[in-house]
Amino acid sequence: MRLRMVNKQHTLMLLPNMFGSLSSTIMSLMIGSYASSAVTFPGVKLIYDAGMKFHVIMWMWAGLAGLVFFNCFFNWPSEGFPTPDEVDYSKILTMHEVPSSKQKAVEERLSQKNGDVQHSREKLRNEPDAAPNTVPFRRSVFSPIFLWSLITMGMTQLRIIFFMGAMNKMLEFMVIHGEEHPPNMRVVEAENTVGFYSSIFGTLQLLCLVTCPLIGYIMDWKMKECEEEKCASSGIVQRPKRDRKIQKVTNAMRAFILTNLLLIIFGICNLVDNLPLQILTFILHTMVRGFIHSCCGGLYAAVYPSNHFGTLTGLQSMISAVFALLQQPLFIVMVTHLHGNAYWINMGLLIVSFTGFLLPGYLFFHRRNLLRELKAKDGQPASQEMQALKYIEANGFKPHRNGSASAEA
Repeated sequence: MRLRMVNKQHTLMLLPNMFGSLSSTIMSLMIGSYASSAVTFPGVKLIYDAGMKFHVIMWMWAGLAGLVFFNCFFNWPSEGFPTPDEVDYSKILTMHEVPSSKQKAVEERLSQKNGDVQHSREKLRNEPDAAPNTVPFRRSVFSPIFLWSLITMGMTQLRIIFFMGAMNKMLEFMVIHGEEHPPNMRVVEAENTVGFYSSIFGTLQLLCLVTCPLIGYIMDWKMKECEEEKCASSGIVQRPKRDRKIQKVTNAMRAFILTNLLLIIFGICNLVDNLPLQILTFILHTMVRGFIHSCCGGLYAAVYPSNHFGTLTGLQSMISAVFALLQQPLFIVMVTHLHGNAYWINMGLLIVSFTGFLLPGYLFFHRRNLLRELKAKDGQPASQEMQALKYIEANGFKPHRNGSASAEA
């Protein structure tokens, strides 16, 4: 079931390409819907407690999963949705002959997507000059950003999944406080407390659907200013105010910083032996669980080619899931050697959580390099023009004025 949900999540990550500058917000909303699907498990528990057999519930669940599969199989388009970065403005779309119906459809689609059909062209798959510029997948896998994201995602997944697996034992310890032979009244109180807080935790999973668009808004911050604008009066296409790639990296850096701060606060709340405070811990856990996937998806979409996005996301999910298997030995240590007291394990995980700031730290360094390259690229044409003017003046000529040659020349 978990594999189906993850597979569905990665498949739906292609849809946000249809929404332009709001792609990260749409992606986070879809990830929030995926994460909030855990709220169905308290419902399944209620159905099971009402007397329905477990295998009947699972067959019904399998039937719903089959409907989802056939819906995707028959309704998913054969071609992927192009991203805004897959639009090449270096070529001009001109049509000298009378356009056919198919050409009109392409022109209308490009007009809706780019605003100016005559100064835009979508990159075609069979374009011969696109092959030499293809980035090899191995280069993306071994890039520093992807390797740092593996560390961040693996650590965060371990932190989140360990809490979910050990939550009942931690709540029970807060009531019994490690007594080997507690009285029956205390045992009943612990069972009722664990059931009550578990129900709250399950219901709060709906917060994923509400809070995830917040991180998507951060990822889409000022992305509208990265698009070319056409002046209504003169018809001149103006340059974007911001560079798209730099703005994406900047937004991803801020999103990761916010997510890691929430993870640190979550770890601190875990150390406090207070039952009402655990409700805040549940809320933070839900937010981090949705935020981290949105951050990672937005980062991959910003720095890697779109044809690598799905493979990198799946590879990252697989590696972080394998790393999260460490929660099982940690749980065994907590139950046996620590007698249900997870304080020192939570302390160790809190310390490890600070490694999550290494990725935004590297993104800050990467962003500075991108700004330096952009500045050098913008200054290069001006320097070439000045050198040309100096060369002309050195040979006894003066620069042209008002489009006409100098009379002395």
